[in-house]
Amino acid sequence: MKKKTSKTSSTSLNTDLTDEEILNLSSEAKNAVKAAIAPYSGFKVGACLLASDGRTFKGSNIENPSLMLSVCAERTALFKALSEGASSFKALFIASDKPGYCFPCGACRQALIEFAPGIAIYLVSDTGIKKFTIEELLPYPFRKK
Repeated sequence: MKKKTSKTSSTSLNTDLTDEEILNLSSEAKNAVKAAIAPYSGFKVGACLLASDGRTFKGSNIENPSLMLSVCAERTALFKALSEGASSFKALFIASDKPGYCFPCGACRQALIEFAPGIAIYLVSDTGIKKFTIEELLPYPFRKK
């Protein structure tokens, strides 16, 4: 029997992952950091998105001299998944090349709440892994009427 991880969040998540799945997906996010293109900020981020059908989509941040044209790792992974037909998601793992936890920016939080409501967000660092729901990270999102 596979061991399930305990919830660290007070909000109910749509999935529980095994310890092995968490380690594998954390590793994938860390590997995605290597593909980041961040010559301006020097802050490299990688993400690994787990779709409900089991497919994974990796993303890395990509910077442009016009910072408004840059894209975060989280949205790269999400947009790749959406463009390949995925429409339901279980978890997103986020890692960076800096110490500490890398929280998604506001634009990423809004995109995630729109396309992946209820998703579990795992923040990966050298000191451990923290788990949140997207609703915890963005309690008052913009919504369609």
